[in-house]
Amino acid sequence: MDKIKPILIVFVIVAIIYVGIKVVPPFFNDWQFQDFIEGEARIDTYNTKPEADIRKDVMKAARENDIPITDDQLEVQRGNGTILIGAKYSVHIDLPGYPLDLQFNPSSSNKNPVVR
Repeated sequence: MDKIKPILIVFVIVAIIYVGIKVVPPFFNDWQFQDFIEGEARIDTYNTKPEADIRKDVMKAARENDIPITDDQLEVQRGNGTILIGAKYSVHIDLPGYPLDLQFNPSSSNKNPVVR
């Protein structure tokens, strides 16, 4: 039993590192994408950039952050001094013996207090 315990501990540590390597990147990418969406909503509230250009910029940021969304999954609404940007997507991770689907829903909205 004394010889098995260190091997078991090493196996558990390696398994934790492996799962971390597989699971952490999608969360980090979503965090970066969420940060971009919040900044874009803040900035675009105060300018006249059309929805199509906002959509193009958000899709570009999604590709740069390895976010697997299609144009249909992205919502951009602009009107009367407000803007809403959001997306729903999932990331599939194949862990040995346990496939995992992570669901993400980054979104942000902003309202220009000057426009009534």
